[in-house]
Parts: sequence; structure tokens; C-alpha cells
Amino acid sequence: MRIAIAGMFHETHSFAPRTTEWPEFVDPSGWPRLQRPATLIEELRHTAVPSAGAIKVAEDVGVTLLPLSWAFANPAGPVSAEAFERLSALILADLQAAMEGGRLDGVYLDLHGAMLTLHHPDAEGELLRRLRAIVGPDLPIAVSLDPHCNLTLAMVKHSDLVTPFRAYPHVDMKEAGARAMQLLLSRIARGAPFAKAYRQLDFLIPLTSQCTLVPPMSEVMAARQTISAKLGATELALCFGFPYADFADCGCALAAYGVTQDAADAAADALLRELKLREVDFAQPILPADQAVAEALRRAGGAGPVLIADTQDNPGGGGHGDTTGLLKELIAQRAEGAVLGLINDAESAAACHAAGEGATLSLSLGGKSDGVPLSVEARVLKLTDGRFMCTGPMVGGNWCDLGPSALIGIGGVAVIVTSRKTQAYDQALFRHVGIEPASQRILALKSSVHFRADFQPISSAVVIAAAPGPVVADPAVLPFRHLRPGLRLRPGDNRRTG
Repeated sequence: MRIAIAGMFHETHSFAPRTTEWPEFVDPSGWPRLQRPATLIEELRHTAVPSAGAIKVAEDVGVTLLPLSWAFANPAGPVSAEAFERLSALILADLQAAMEGGRLDGVYLDLHGAMLTLHHPDAEGELLRRLRAIVGPDLPIAVSLDPHCNLTLAMVKHSDLVTPFRAYPHVDMKEAGARAMQLLLSRIARGAPFAKAYRQLDFLIPLTSQCTLVPPMSEVMAARQTISAKLGATELALCFGFPYADFADCGCALAAYGVTQDAADAAADALLRELKLREVDFAQPILPADQAVAEALRRAGGAGPVLIADTQDNPGGGGHGDTTGLLKELIAQRAEGAVLGLINDAESAAACHAAGEGATLSLSLGGKSDGVPLSVEARVLKLTDGRFMCTGPMVGGNWCDLGPSALIGIGGVAVIVTSRKTQAYDQALFRHVGIEPASQRILALKSSVHFRADFQPISSAVVIAAAPGPVVADPAVLPFRHLRPGLRLRPGDNRRTG
């Protein structure tokens, strides 16, 4: 049996300050580089990406894998036409070359599901359309997705099965890839498509309310499992949506698959009801930065650090990782023993390296994306090359390369300054500059939810802060122009678009 494997991964924030260009796919920080057929299998098999799980399942049963191309870029603004077309062209050319080598039995795609370009707002749907045109209507195609996917009808139409991660934080990426490959093998053995049902929710779910570790999403995911088992769904795929994408299909959606159309429809309708029943619970309060720091100081001193999530500058949601609103509050409130990870500022990192460890210097820190840097007197505590292996439950095994980096002290507050951005979802970020996270009083993290996987177990409390940044806690404040009519921008709010 011969199965092709490829990937294209990007989460697009329509209003983020930086577009996403081709070089970001060639060499992303914290994730594997662009892979071509000669390297894809060996480079990805030991990482935390979904393809690693798919590779293992396929090889365990003797499938011949035909690697195509695979690429990831960190979340940011819309993907340039050049980047999308080059990456799509690589995948499709590699696919045609694989088909010329013999019969193809199926295709596995490792996609995010929230990529947007100005010409193709549903980029994955467009890639699948092109791929389907090449392989024909009958060849089985299975797709693993990030649950922040804005699942579209085109994605469902042009594939046989989609299966997203079940967890947010995404500690089950490899499991999703393995499941997609298992479903693909089942589809091939069946010899006929499964029935499909597609549904969209009529309100946006804020990012911080999508965490599967706490209600209401933990309850929804438990209900999903019960519904799937009770109604015999082959797969019940729930995508929470990425609520910063300005196009018609933004938001939560689901796809159910079954042996019969009745089974697929019943499972889809039942899960949609569960989401609607908990609508008001998805509206959760978040503290302004000054109140968040005050609350963290009040709680500090327990068994483990207090975590402050700087959710609105989350690099995993399209933030640039360089806004300084939360840092300014930590300094103003004299948050002794606080460590902030991170400020993405190559100029300041270079200045620290030029000055050397132990030096004191003036910095115009951060603010490169929003024009609001923070003027500080800083002492250089440690310098590194920014390279380390991630160790946590989400991305353990992935190499991270943040470029020249520094740990600086500003009064009693320490800050990790890097040359490239990444989300603060792994303790190795702190350990690589000599900081043991569990021993700190307060950890301020550029993250919305992913930090919980590695940091919550060592913490005494979690505080969610709304400091300035593009990954706004309330997407309703964004200047959307292209959403579908009838969509509500907040849970519990009866106002509709259109």
C-alpha cells in the first residue's frame, strides 16, 4: 500500500501587525524547518507534530510512505500569495511525481485549518480542491487539523475524513496524526466513503474559553466522546475556531462521519446542542493588566509560582511577542521575583550581547510591532544563543532556535529577551537562561492557554491578563468586514452580523 504524506501549517490572524512571508515557512522558530521528500520522514518522526504519529502508524503496518513537502510558520498576519503558491506548488508537484511512480492508495495531510491569504481566505480548502483535482474523486484523503481550525465546507467536501486534536493545550498532536492515518486505512479498507455531516455554531468562542482542561470546554469534550460512542460515529470532529480570521467561515464548526447519513447527522446535531447549551459559560472575565499584577502579588508566596498569562500578545495567536504593557505593570508595582518570558526584540538582544554579561545599559525594549517600546535601565544577567530542546508535554522533542537571547534584570523583575518569537509553552525557555521556573515567585507568560500544559502543574495560581496586544480577549472589538450574516461575535450576545 502506498500513501502520500504532506503538511502545511499556519494560523492566520487577519489583524496581526506582520504578514507571513516565505522565509517564515523555510525556518520557523520552535518548529521543524521546511521539509522536502528526501528529509520529511526522518526529520519529523521524532518531533511532536501530527505527522510523527501518522508516520509511526503507517510504518507499523507496512505502508510505503511517499513523502511530499511539509512546512510550518508561526501564527501571524495573512500569508503572502508568494508563500502560499510556492508551498502549494511544492506539495502538488511532489504529489504528481509520487503518482508517476506507481498506484497511490491514499493521501494524509497534516494541516492547521486556519490559514488565510488575501486571495484565498480558506487556504486549506483551496489546497484540498487543487489536490482533489489531481488525484480524482475517489482516492481517499484524510486530514489532521488543529482544533483552532476554522473548518469549512470546502475542507469537508474535498477530503474523506478530518480529525482535529482533542486537547487545548495541544498535548495530543501526534495522537491526532495517528488517528488520521488509522481512519485513512479504514477508509481504504472499506472501499467506499463514509457519510458526512457538517455544522457551524452561530457564535464565536473566545480563545481563553476554549481550554479543554476546564469547563465549559472540558464538559463539551466529554459529551463529544459520549455522543460519538452512543451514536456510533466513525469520527466526530470538533473545531473550536480561530476567532481572529476575517472571512465568512470564521468560528466553531464540526464534522461528523458515519456508516449512514442518519448516524452522521444525529451525531452532528447532538454535539451542536451541547455547545449551545453551554453558550453563556463561554463568556469568561479577564483582568486588566494592572489588576492582574495586583492579584498575582496578592497570591504570591504559595507552593509554586503564580502564572500571569499575557493573552493578548500571544505569539501562538498572531501576536509578535513584544508588547510591554504587562512588563510596565510588573515594574510599576515592584513585582520582586517576577520573570517575564519573553520579549521578542532582536535589536535589544544584540545590544545585550554587545555589552556582555554583567553590563548595565539603556534599552528601548520591545514595542517594535505596536510602536510602544519601554525605556529601561537593564543589567545583563545571562547571554545565550537561543537554541534549546523543548521538554514539555506539548512540544517536547522539538528544537527551538530563538536567535541571540539574553536574561536581563530591571529592578527586581527579570525578562527573557529573544531575537525571534515563540509562545511561552515550555519550561525549557526559562531553563536555557538559567532560570528554574518552579522556584520563581511570579512567571509572566506570553501565552493564552498552551502554557497550562507545562506550567500549570508547578503553579499555585493562574491569572489571565489583558495587556495591549493584537490577540484580543474579546474578538468582538475587531473591525471585521467579511463574516457571514447571522454570526454573533460574543457568546450570550444576541446581536448578529449582517
